[in-house]
Amino acid sequence: MVRGKTQMKRIENATSRQVTFSKRRNGLLKKAFELSVLCDAEVALIIFSPRGKLYEFASCSMQDTIGRYQRHVREVQPAREASAEENMQNLKEETATLVKKIEAVEASKRRLLGENLGSCSLEELQQLESQLERSVSKIRARKNQVFNEQIKQLREKEKYLAAENTRLTEKYETLPKESRSQPIIAEDASPSEDTISQISDVETDLFIGLPESRIRRLTNA
Repeated sequence: MVRGKTQMKRIENATSRQVTFSKRRNGLLKKAFELSVLCDAEVALIIFSPRGKLYEFASCSMQDTIGRYQRHVREVQPAREASAEENMQNLKEETATLVKKIEAVEASKRRLLGENLGSCSLEELQQLESQLERSVSKIRARKNQVFNEQIKQLREKEKYLAAENTRLTEKYETLPKESRSQPIIAEDASPSEDTISQISDVETDLFIGLPESRIRRLTNA
């Protein structure tokens, strides 16, 4: 089971707080002593108790160590300030450079739109013309590429529809005849062979034979 870190806070009980202070103070002084001996380090430790009592440890002279610290601060502080000032100056220079680049880009953009051409020299106008021609060439190439892609997609769609039509036709051919829908005969369609045969029979009954026999047949009918 993993336990979370206990949040450190002030000990409220005065007696427990004093006991803890004494233990931790002695441990801290011992560690400072060990560090100075084992690592040959110059260590100075100052502790004030809650009641204002001073506890200290110094591997050398406390005054010498404090003086060395102050000299170090005086030496390092100007370097830090100089470094910060140098960084600020570099940032200002970079900002000025970026502003100039932005202004140049904006001016080039306006010229590409045909604005502020009065101050351009002949060489600048020729460069601008070449740049526009290159841009137009790239745009046309891209447009042709898009057209070709669309044509390719339409051809693929055409192949798919043709294949689907063939599949449906084959499926229709495999259906029983009674399951197929009856074809619709147009008004101007030619008569079938059965219709022609019926018409011929009618015409034969009506017109073949002598006039008398036709009259008699009609009368009997």
